[in-house]
Amino acid sequence: MDFAFSEDQEMLRASAKDFLAKDCTPAVVRKMMDADDAYDPGLWRKVSEMGWTGLSIPEEYGGIGSFLDLVVVLEEAGRNLLPGPFFSTMGLAVPALLEAGTDAQKKEVLTAIAAGQARATVALTEPSGRWDAEGVALQAVKSGDGWKLDGVKLFVPDAGVADYIVVAARTRGSGEEGVTLFLLKGRPAGLTVTPMKTMDMTRRWYELRFEGVQVPAEAVMGAPDQGWAPLKRVLEWGAAALCAEMVGGAQHVLEESVDYAKTRQQFGKPIGIYQAVSHKLADVLLETESAKSATYYAAWAVDANAPDRALAASMAKAYVSDAYRRAAGNAIQVHGGIGFTWEHDMHLYFKRAKASEVTLGDATYHRELVAQALDL
Repeated sequence: MDFAFSEDQEMLRASAKDFLAKDCTPAVVRKMMDADDAYDPGLWRKVSEMGWTGLSIPEEYGGIGSFLDLVVVLEEAGRNLLPGPFFSTMGLAVPALLEAGTDAQKKEVLTAIAAGQARATVALTEPSGRWDAEGVALQAVKSGDGWKLDGVKLFVPDAGVADYIVVAARTRGSGEEGVTLFLLKGRPAGLTVTPMKTMDMTRRWYELRFEGVQVPAEAVMGAPDQGWAPLKRVLEWGAAALCAEMVGGAQHVLEESVDYAKTRQQFGKPIGIYQAVSHKLADVLLETESAKSATYYAAWAVDANAPDRALAASMAKAYVSDAYRRAAGNAIQVHGGIGFTWEHDMHLYFKRAKASEVTLGDATYHRELVAQALDL
């Protein structure tokens, strides 16, 4: 079986690379980092005009392309540290709507996202820091014809600029039984959105506090109490999408480090000829190429709904989480003192690597999922 990208996908990669090189330069990234929400409406409009907000969305809702097309773009986005809600919208919220949304919800939200008129995110993690069903404790109880939500969500990506938020809540029981997904529009009364101070300022995270938030019955996604099964599949989409971003970042730090090792001289010779440097670069190359292989297979498995999609997604996330962090760390070592300075961009990649490492579960968590899948 040929897992290579098609000619059209390689053309999409080339156009994405050209666009981001022009419109998402390090200066643009730093400017957006200084903004309150790391969001630029003008850049989002350009992203939409490129057709990226329609990728993986069915044609009936105005979309175009497949999840593999989205993975190609996400890889280039990671290479350029694209700020803003692209990953949270396309890598998390869109899969949530595809997996659990009602026909009316899909028509309203997916159509708006594909047209570049809306942004969305998913609220899952809570103070427990868990990514499994046991971590869902935010309470949702029947209230009249609708529901009332009370609790706290943490580390919700780009919630400050999201028009729609998919919220996982506990409606009864414990564990996988009794999780219900709700689609919130705008800022209903009782919802407080507060920015969180985090390491990676290219992607903003928020605390969501629900204090008697009333939502109508039509806000329920799918069947009540049956939300974990589709949400688990959403996390598989998200893990593959995030890995694509991380692979792009790892490839960038590798290329930058190799170029630096060729030009920076010590004792009259390029530092790349010294084994202490060349061995680090060899390690980065090996891990980056292996991360690509794991990510591409996971993306294919998710797109094709293969029987081993959950296993492939966890294997990719476990490997790429470590690989990107080590690649960014080794890149800073290769650059020496300059790599630690604020003026150099390498620290931005290290921070993105550290943040992405724990997003959707770290390597230890996913290795445990792999072990369970293999009955080890």
